[in-house]
Amino acid sequence: MTGFNTRLIHGKNINDNQTGAVNMPIYNSSTYQYPTIDGNVRWDYARSGNPTREFLEKQIALLENGAQGFAFASGMAAIHAVFAIFKPGDHIIIGDQIYGGTYRLIEQYFAVQRLQFTTVDTRDITAVEHAITPVNKAIYFEPVTNPLLHVTSVKQIAQIAKQHQILTIVDNTFLTPYLQRPLDLGADMVVHSATKYLGGHSDVIAGLVVTKTKALGQRVYFIQNALGGVLSPESANLVRRGMQTLSIRMDRQQANAVKLIDFLTKRTEVAVIHYPGVHGTTDNQIAAAEFDGFGGVLSFELQKNVDATKFLNQLRLIKLAVSLGAVESLAELPFEMSHAELPVAKRIQAGITPQLVRLSVGIEDAADLIADLAQSFDFVAASQNSTPRLRSSERQII
Repeated sequence: MTGFNTRLIHGKNINDNQTGAVNMPIYNSSTYQYPTIDGNVRWDYARSGNPTREFLEKQIALLENGAQGFAFASGMAAIHAVFAIFKPGDHIIIGDQIYGGTYRLIEQYFAVQRLQFTTVDTRDITAVEHAITPVNKAIYFEPVTNPLLHVTSVKQIAQIAKQHQILTIVDNTFLTPYLQRPLDLGADMVVHSATKYLGGHSDVIAGLVVTKTKALGQRVYFIQNALGGVLSPESANLVRRGMQTLSIRMDRQQANAVKLIDFLTKRTEVAVIHYPGVHGTTDNQIAAAEFDGFGGVLSFELQKNVDATKFLNQLRLIKLAVSLGAVESLAELPFEMSHAELPVAKRIQAGITPQLVRLSVGIEDAADLIADLAQSFDFVAASQNSTPRLRSSERQII
């Protein structure tokens, strides 16, 4: 088998034409001609299959070492398709820290469709096992939670799931197949918001699903074709192109993240830093064993006397925006932005406080990112009354 970077660049040939084009063409056609009435055609209608989309679907399956891949119009459409393979009365265990949009989909749609859900801290293997019921069909979680960066072992969850003959479904958006391949660790399905690292340029909305077996893939394909939330050829091409530079971008993002963490540890305005690459934590132990890198997202808790809103509003180079994984650095306040879908009590219970800042590190010069953070810290300090702050030695890094 070829190396990961070679697969990123070349994907898997689907033999669509004989033009010699080095990049997969964008096929805009909504329908395809039959040679004869009884002709055995490969593509007939674009909702059911499109050459440009199929290239991307085969490529993500190749990178995740899966049997089949599927491309959807958004990450939420991909997650919807995964849950839609289950029937009313089925029970699914979900992680207690999931994307706010996923929470909304579960609480306001699938619960109404009579799917049953139990929320569990998936880091607690005993709690996961106790939550399994006779009608349980799957465990769904994010191996790196958003925005606190808690780490769950895919291998341990998959082992429990196999013992009970249920599915393990992993949202691998934060890590991508470059940093973790959940199917290799025992998972059955992988979901991506390809809007994030895979696309990588904040210019496309897309979702991907990869199944470990063709039998499971047939169930997902039925939903994809029946509901029709497919990715357009133009968007499929943007994701394909973005994926070609995935490893280069993530290497730079991770290197920048390390430099920013080193800077933040020296700022008295910062109380806690969350990042799986920080040594001495259980999260780091799991990440070191199951990841090939720690990612480009970090979060930090500001001291209570620091105005988090003012700090974020003062940033100039780092953009105030939701989403993550792009070439530009983005900062947000999850309590008010990405996780506003969660009730306030659930946000606080999950540790998502008004002082928590999430930073998606881009590929800019690290010195410029540090300078932007510094000027914002200094601006807030100058605009607030002087109050006692914790010494650097009293802060925690998590």
